[in-house]
Amino acid sequence: MGEAEPGRRISPVKNFVAGGVGGACLLFAGHPLDTIKVRLQTQPKASPTQYVLYTGTYDCFRKTVSKEGVLGLYKGMGAPLAGVAPMMAISFFGFGLGKQLLQSDPNIPHTYAQIFMSGMLGGVFTTVIVAPGERIKCLLQVQSTSGQLKYAGPVDCAIRLYKAQGIRSVYKGTVLTLIRDVPSNGLYFLTYEYVKCLLTPEGESVHHLSTPKILLAGGTAGILNWVIALPPDVLKSNFQTAADGRYRGLVDVLRVLLREEGPRALYKGFSAVMLRAFPANAACFLGFEVALKCLDWLAPTW
Repeated sequence: MGEAEPGRRISPVKNFVAGGVGGACLLFAGHPLDTIKVRLQTQPKASPTQYVLYTGTYDCFRKTVSKEGVLGLYKGMGAPLAGVAPMMAISFFGFGLGKQLLQSDPNIPHTYAQIFMSGMLGGVFTTVIVAPGERIKCLLQVQSTSGQLKYAGPVDCAIRLYKAQGIRSVYKGTVLTLIRDVPSNGLYFLTYEYVKCLLTPEGESVHHLSTPKILLAGGTAGILNWVIALPPDVLKSNFQTAADGRYRGLVDVLRVLLREEGPRALYKGFSAVMLRAFPANAACFLGFEVALKCLDWLAPTW
């Protein structure tokens, strides 16, 4: 089986531009719940003398809005705002490039294995931007919880990290970002293309899907993406926000979390992630498809 779009020329350049539009849509739709997710993942473990700071997704939302206002949900958005559009642009570019490299004849549809591999290539490409952006975002999101405002903003955070330990500190958590993003990105694009084909009536083009069906395909892709991405994301968030020297390495993060909180710790923030995954990724793919159609109309020969 393929993705059922024979006869269409794949343009990594158009994918790049349209992916940037999709990334902007994803961020504005999903950042509030991303803030909640990170705070739930990194809150201190309950002790006999101290209760957990947040009992769940709604409690975290309520306390954040109560103490910091609605803008508190958008804390740390500067770093991903500067990074998410190019990140998604590069992700969709990598996906388009992978499809172009794996397709010898545009009239022959891709296999699902080719789509999965193309998606993984996009995950590799994005890590260069994602790793430092996620590191800065997590630190800014968590500092409000601790009550100590160490960083004035994304740029100040990046400068301080670089001055303290160089570029290595800025890119702390890169391996975990790769572990999270490469397989999940493959499943992300595979699910989207598969659901689109599933929703396309026989004899019709997959490119003529209605907006609700595109939203459904994109939202479903987002949910399955995070089902496999969440455990390494929990490890990454803890590793990137931990004090220097707390963990000896990536395996140590996993060992400490399992010892102190059990396997359920790997799915901390699950509710917030799932609540965010559908609308954010539905908005992302809708933005991508609309931008791609506009580009096809404006520059059909690209």
